[in-house]
Amino acid sequence: MLSEISKTGISFIALLFAVCFLVNTAAAQTSDADLRAVIESDRRDRAANGILADLSAAEHLRRADIYMANRLFPAAREHWQRVIERFPDDPGLARALFGMGRSYMWERDYSQAIEWFERVLKDFPMTKEGREALAFTGASFVRLSCHSDAVRAYQQYVTMFPDGERVESAYLNIIDALREDGRYAEAEKWADMAAERFAGKPTEYNALHSKLRMEIFRQNWSRAIQIADSLLAKPVPRGSMASQDEVRFLRAFALERIKAPAAAAEIYSGFGNPLESYFAGLASDKVRSSEVSKTSYSGNLNQADFPILYREILLKNATPRGIDPRFVLAIMKQESVFKPTAKSPAGARGLLQLVFDTAIKFNVKAGFPNLQPDDLYQPSVNIAIGCEYIRFLKDEFGGLYEGIAASYNGGEDNALRWLNRSEPKEPGIFVSEIGFAETKNYVQKVMNNYRAYRLLYTEDLRKK
Repeated sequence: MLSEISKTGISFIALLFAVCFLVNTAAAQTSDADLRAVIESDRRDRAANGILADLSAAEHLRRADIYMANRLFPAAREHWQRVIERFPDDPGLARALFGMGRSYMWERDYSQAIEWFERVLKDFPMTKEGREALAFTGASFVRLSCHSDAVRAYQQYVTMFPDGERVESAYLNIIDALREDGRYAEAEKWADMAAERFAGKPTEYNALHSKLRMEIFRQNWSRAIQIADSLLAKPVPRGSMASQDEVRFLRAFALERIKAPAAAAEIYSGFGNPLESYFAGLASDKVRSSEVSKTSYSGNLNQADFPILYREILLKNATPRGIDPRFVLAIMKQESVFKPTAKSPAGARGLLQLVFDTAIKFNVKAGFPNLQPDDLYQPSVNIAIGCEYIRFLKDEFGGLYEGIAASYNGGEDNALRWLNRSEPKEPGIFVSEIGFAETKNYVQKVMNNYRAYRLLYTEDLRKK
């Protein structure tokens, strides 16, 4: 009876997976169909001189949303601009102004983005668009390395919107911006304020963790150990940016720096299975040779969970570019679970979930000069362009695969900023500095995948 129940459960899971796959595929196809329809509508509604016909504000906003979702930013801005020029009293005006700023921010034109965000805040301060515009003003200043301006913007958010959706992240961003500006005492003061205001919440833990990172950056090892001890004495609230494994690893790292290798080794040895936690993997590397690690843990892996797919395409595109194809598989597993038709809500397509505005920066070098968005669903196209992009990132991050993964998910400028505030520039220190929860989680999963692939397969993707 139990066997029959198990079979039924497995069959149900398989059916559920198939249904989810079909639903996701259908959603992607619908979104692509919407994009094709809007492109055709714009072509039809455009005069011989290239000027777009007058449409309703709602229709301009609808088309802009579709273009924005597919990261076709200039096309989206054309429609928002028409709303701004022709419908100054329309309820959608704030949305159009904010869209202009957000699209420039995606294109990393932060100065232009700030101009639009400031206009939204000036004209619509008590709307969600106004709150978001102020938060993104601070984020844009950070990316321009204008840290004092960023601090002022985030402090304005805290003052104007004490219960705003982003007030907790505003506190944390103030701490990091002050630190990056070298204003360490002020950063510590804001960390203490955040910990007090949000006591018992993830933000308290994150604020204290920011102090730990700052002391490691400043190489105040004894102070870092004290802060790590205080964090380890606390329960970790669900949703915190740091885990106890991370804090333990950073504590051991600091102990190494004060010439306490035995105490550090004792911590590293206590992590357990390196396949279950990114920081456990790093700790394992500290105390075990790769051969011992392979012997001890590779037996816990199921090869079916880490398949080799598209082997010939990967070897053709990754190896000549100096990329370990196992790392590409690690990203592919995390990005699309090997589904060539996958499409994200952010418009990323295919096996390696490439967004079109990134793909068109590398398509010519990859051998696809006439790239169209739907081409990214083809494995040969997606992998070739993805490997060209990864090669670019590998050069930019000096071969640090954690940096490549962080950039892949969180953006190059953000990952470079996290790298700049990592001292020393070692993998675990870099990962601790990642400022987006989603990206930090993503990097750890990719690197866990990569560890598993390295244990199971050779670099030419043959079973060990």
